[in-house]
Amino acid sequence: MIDKILGYAQGMKEEMVTRRRDFHKYAEVGWTEFRTASIVADTLTALGYDVLVGEEVIDGDAMMGVPTATELDKQAQRAIKQGANPSWVKKMQGGKTGVVGIMKFGKPGPTVALRFDLDANDAIEAEEANHHPYAKKFASINKGAMHACGHDGHMTVGLALAKMFAGLKGEMSGRIKLIFQPAEEGVRGAKAMVTKGIVDDVDYMLGMHFGFQMKKTGQLACNVSGFLATTKLDAEFTGVPAHAGAAPETGRNALLAAAAATTYLHAISRHGQGISRINVGTFHAGTGRNVIPANAVIQLETRGATSQINEYMSHEAIRIIESAAQMHGVSVKISEEGGAAGGSNSPQLVTATEEIAKSLGIFTDIVPDCNFNASEDCSYFMERVQQRGGQAVYVLVGANLAAGHHDFRFDFDEEALVFGVALLGSVAYELLNGK
Repeated sequence: MIDKILGYAQGMKEEMVTRRRDFHKYAEVGWTEFRTASIVADTLTALGYDVLVGEEVIDGDAMMGVPTATELDKQAQRAIKQGANPSWVKKMQGGKTGVVGIMKFGKPGPTVALRFDLDANDAIEAEEANHHPYAKKFASINKGAMHACGHDGHMTVGLALAKMFAGLKGEMSGRIKLIFQPAEEGVRGAKAMVTKGIVDDVDYMLGMHFGFQMKKTGQLACNVSGFLATTKLDAEFTGVPAHAGAAPETGRNALLAAAAATTYLHAISRHGQGISRINVGTFHAGTGRNVIPANAVIQLETRGATSQINEYMSHEAIRIIESAAQMHGVSVKISEEGGAAGGSNSPQLVTATEEIAKSLGIFTDIVPDCNFNASEDCSYFMERVQQRGGQAVYVLVGANLAAGHHDFRFDFDEEALVFGVALLGSVAYELLNGK
């Protein structure tokens, strides 16, 4: 069967390349993936999957970093003009662009979920002759949105697997869930899907990413560690303006409150049980040199080696921000704009994945351990499944890269699409059929 799955993957390469380039050309950023998600929903429906979208898979109260209603409406209309199915777009109002496809097979067995991210980066793609997408005329036409992280490839793998599983339906057991998640960039989307409960019945959770430390096609890392839990916060300080010369005593200085918070945030004690991080990345304040600043905004993030360590960091950050505001007599509004859990792979599933990868005979370098040392909100899915007694694994599939992730010249070797389908398809098949 593994040989059969590899044959499926190789036979779909041309179709996958076409699909990937279409997604790349019409890149859409987080919570605005209306065209992308409608294509996914249409494809899954045509293949016979039960398809859930919008409020069926997204908890609106748990959404983070959502664009304004005006911007969402603008992007929805843009997506329809670019070929999105209006009926799906209507169901995705409010930016609820998640899609889940479910197929139940004839014989009893476990539930296996695979997760793929939908969104592009907030980036302007290079327009240079040596940039492959530009030279081949599939560079993004949506200015300010670019697939600079390989998510166009991830979605393509997901839909190729959907087609393969549908074709093998009579030979499979259990149930498959294909999760297409919005707003991974900024780690904003997974929490809203997990909160909705879509993986509460999952026995095995599979996640994948092209590249990162695996920078060559044929490489593979099955035991990826070092997922940092993170919280992204915005703090908006509001004071009282006043003439800086004539009546400074009547003002309340929001800039000073934000500055005090920034200084003391970086003084939070690091945690003794693992890596902890804090960073204030932006600071905007004031309107003029002769006006007591009435407004200030800082954007920051915390990270931790585990969810518990990050919770300590974020709790301390909020305490310091509120104390700085109180000290300067201003108010502050704190909003959570993104977040990810700490994550770890299930050892038994790592071993099984490595054995299957070796049996495929296509990977030239299977790395035993790989430190991710970053945040990825697939960890929310992994953590929830493991908390409920299931197993999870997240793999890095190697791909030759034209430039680093999030670079304006990013591109990846499309041969890696075959490797992704062959690996995930084989692992899912073995799990579903109790091998």
